[in-house]
Amino acid sequence: MAADDRSEARDERTISLTKREIEVLSLVLEGKSSREVAEALFCSKRTVDFHLARIYGKLQVTNRVQAMRRITVLGLLDLVSDGVSSA
Repeated sequence: MAADDRSEARDERTISLTKREIEVLSLVLEGKSSREVAEALFCSKRTVDFHLARIYGKLQVTNRVQAMRRITVLGLLDLVSDGVSSA
């Protein structure tokens, strides 16, 4: 197993998103703005931005596109895709 593969496997085990973070990320990945996510989840845009900052930190990314790529690589897309429907 290559060093990069081991690093990816370790990252997958250590990333833990809260239920709310999954809900926020699900809506963001649908293309919704922070304001639209806030309206859908009955919270402020600032709260959504706070959650996004935590999500980006956990995924080690800096924007929505990188987050999408990262969860795809980590195999978390199904978890995030189901986030809104199970809420």
